[in-house]
Amino acid sequence: METSLIQISNLTKHFQMGGTTVRALDGVDLDIPQQSFTVVMGPSGSGKSTLLYLIGGLDRPTGGQISVNGERLDGMDENKLALFRRHAVGFIFQSFNLIQSMNAEENVGFPMQFSGIPPKERKRRSKELLEQVGLADRGRHKPGELSGGQQQRVAAARALVNNPGLILADEPTGNLDSASGVGIMQLLSDLHHSGRAVLVVTHDARMVRFATHKVFLLDGKIVSEDQYHRASLE
Repeated sequence: METSLIQISNLTKHFQMGGTTVRALDGVDLDIPQQSFTVVMGPSGSGKSTLLYLIGGLDRPTGGQISVNGERLDGMDENKLALFRRHAVGFIFQSFNLIQSMNAEENVGFPMQFSGIPPKERKRRSKELLEQVGLADRGRHKPGELSGGQQQRVAAARALVNNPGLILADEPTGNLDSASGVGIMQLLSDLHHSGRAVLVVTHDARMVRFATHKVFLLDGKIVSEDQYHRASLE
């Protein structure tokens, strides 16, 4: 029997837009196993990024429960959530979120400053991680000197600095050309095979072939694969 890494029960997230309540997530129940590669598929506005932000402790739910590795996120204060994000999760975003004035090595090492890691060790670890993602020769290059695919690899290296057990990726191929996108998919698959759990939210159907588990979201609710594909044809 698979052990759950993430357990979600009746999770809701509502937003007020003027006089209207938007139900971004509307009663989601979900179990995600340890060391899985889970792909959450959904069109724009389906709630998939909201789900990822809640799992990563970047946002708080309106209702329901969410646990990661047996820890209840919905009951944590801001300090505990910050520690959870720092040590348990690595984030990869569609827009890379790199600091333009820093080179690749400095971007990777930046989060380590908050863990009190000395500069010499940050430098060593950054070089090691850039080598791991195939950018050993690009450490001195700033984001503007790198392709989109290379920038996303720097972002992936940065996500690994605290050796998290869970990688969360939000539309990681969204700003990339087709070939670069496949490269990032393969990199995420490699991270999964190294013993990490990977959760990707995307509308890129190519990602599904790397998945051990698939989740389909429409209008804030989990639906079957058949329902999802029928809706996409309407």
